[in-house]
Amino acid sequence: MGRETINAICGALPGAESSDPWGGGHDAWKVGGKMFACIGAVTPGVSVKTDSIETAQMLIDAGVGVKAPYFHRSWLLLPFDTPEDELRHRLESSYRLVRGGLTRKAQAALPPFPA
Repeated sequence: MGRETINAICGALPGAESSDPWGGGHDAWKVGGKMFACIGAVTPGVSVKTDSIETAQMLIDAGVGVKAPYFHRSWLLLPFDTPEDELRHRLESSYRLVRGGLTRKAQAALPPFPA
């Protein structure tokens, strides 16, 4: 997997938008203005949000990913060689988590997303 695959998965999520907030070639994916995934300019992988520090640590211990540099401890860095089904699951989980944390008004303004 690589940047193109990750961007394709994220781009297919309803209301997802990409930006480069820090310049230099980052792909920050947001929903409702809140980031759910980020591909760094040089780090070979994608950072995703998990529901807790404990979940992130469990996934690190299981070898799914590593601590995402520069992010809160609840974020996980998935390497580019993560299997596509796992990558898709983690990206969609992060998206759902961030989308679910938006205000009702912000959620209502987004296209529907199946549960």
